[in-house]
Order: sequence, then C-alpha cells, then structure tokens
Amino acid sequence: MTVENSADADTDVELEITVSESDRSEWKRLDQFLTKSLTQFSRSTIKRLFDDEQISSETVSLSLNKMPPAGTIISIEVPPPIPTEIQPENIPLEILFEDPHLIIINKPAGLVVHPAPGHYNGTLVNAILYHCPDLKGVGGEKRPGIVHRLDMGTSGVMVVAKDQKTHEGLVGLFSTHDIDRKYETIIWGAPKSLSGTIQSTLGRHPTNRFKMAANVKLGKRAVTHYKVIKQFELVTHLELRLETGRTHQIRVHCAQILQHAILCDPLYGNGDSGLKKFDEKLAQKLKEYPYQLLHAKELGFVHPITGEKLFFSAPPPAIFLETLALQ
Repeated sequence: MTVENSADADTDVELEITVSESDRSEWKRLDQFLTKSLTQFSRSTIKRLFDDEQISSETVSLSLNKMPPAGTIISIEVPPPIPTEIQPENIPLEILFEDPHLIIINKPAGLVVHPAPGHYNGTLVNAILYHCPDLKGVGGEKRPGIVHRLDMGTSGVMVVAKDQKTHEGLVGLFSTHDIDRKYETIIWGAPKSLSGTIQSTLGRHPTNRFKMAANVKLGKRAVTHYKVIKQFELVTHLELRLETGRTHQIRVHCAQILQHAILCDPLYGNGDSGLKKFDEKLAQKLKEYPYQLLHAKELGFVHPITGEKLFFSAPPPAIFLETLALQ
C-alpha cells in the first residue's frame, strides 16, 4: 500500500492509495482496507465519501464489499472539516406532515440540506435540530435525520427521520427504490418525444469536479422517466420520475441526453440569451434568479414504522408558476 496526499489550506484533501498484492491477501473488503489504511476516518465516513462519489479509480469500478486488483490507484477527495457541533437555528420550515417518527417538509430553493464546506450554518439540518432537539445522533453526527438530499437550488418535498429505526427503514426504501418521487421542471426548447426513459451512467465530470456527467467511465447507472406536461413556443413543462437518485441526475439528463437544459440552471444551463424573447419583467426576474427551475413535487412511500401508505405533494415556487403563466 502506498498513500500520497496533497492539500491547500481551505480546500479538499486529495489522497491516493495504491493497492498491493499483500493488501489483497490481508483484506477481503475495500471498506475495511480503507478504514485500516486511513485511520483518521471511521468506516461510516468511508461509506459516506464513497456514496458521495469522492472515492474513485480511473481504471476500476470500485465496490466497498470487495478488494480491487493489485496496482489499482484509489483517489479519495476529503472535504475540509466542518464544525463538529451543529447548532440548532430558528429557521422557518414549511411542514407538510409530522408524527413521532418522521417529518415531511417543503424545502425552499436556496436552502442547503446539511452543513458542508462553505455552508456551516443556515441549513435544513440546523432548522430541523431547532424543531426537533432530540434528533442528534439519528443517522450520523454531521447529517442527523437526513435520508436523502435535494440540491441547494432545487425546491420540494423531503422526508427527515426523527429516530434511528425510522432512519434505517427509510434508507432501505431509498436503496431499493421503493419510493415514489416525481419532479417537475421547465426546460429550454422541446424534446423530440412527448415521453420516454433516459438511461445512462453518471459520474464525476472528468475535468470539472463540481459537475457530474453522463456516460463517463466507471459512472453509476442512472434512469429517469419523463413526460411532457405542456409545450410552449420557447420552453417545455416536464414531469420526471426518478428510478435512481444520483447527484444532479435530472439536471445532467436534461442538459446532456435530452439536450434541453433546465431553465436558469447555473451549472448545466445555456446562459440567459434566450430570455430576451420573454416578457421583459419576467426575463429580468429570471436573470436575477440564481437557481434551476426544478421542483420535487411528489413523495410517496410506506411508513417504515406504522406501515401506512403516505403521499405528499407541494406546488413549485412562485417564479416557476409565473414563468409558466407568461408563456
């Protein structure tokens, strides 16, 4: 085993580990090997980094439950540390449902889900801890209660667990795709088909680590089903159903596979040149709006404790509805 690292002050630490023959003889699982090799990280941290696609190899598709071949170079991107004590903050929440086990909220665009480098406070986790003081330790120290995520700029329905058993049950439902999730968005132009299924692999962009990309080497399977709600002259209102839940999945699938980027998407969009054809006041609002017009409108699942079938929906933000109304 060879370990190398590089880091700048306030940036990610980048580690590289080269697997040797003796490593393969000693260890059967990659997560155990990495936990032993990187003693500063717990096994749960290793799993989180892997799930966040911050553990990768350019030559081998990695799995935590088996060792890769000797000679494999494993890259680990470790974000700068965040404060260990997350403070409750009195941030207003739109609560759609709550019982002793879970809470359903309509997350506004612009609210970060959990503390991370650059966003140490003012997050959904800070708000949830204020609303539910006993949540600490449920699901992990850094992300208490969090089962799934929405991008900062994506609005919509989310579920948060209030106890460990519920958290484990919800994580299981998401991992087996036993969750009904529908989104709606507004894209530039019109897709060739009124409905369809987008299938690709999805992984870290080869040159821009802030972006994801479709059909990259060693990417993970990503499937999105879509149908047109209504086509307008310049844009199309789409409904999308996730079969998998990869980072930036809908945004990448729209921009790269459909080749019709989401309106106002700051990372994958086509800029604002097309807005000059819109109503002048709306165009100005959209130019100033910093987030993609993507909304998680429906969430349905079987309650992991009570067995009750739950279903929740929430309307998109006002600017989303105004954009549709003025087409």
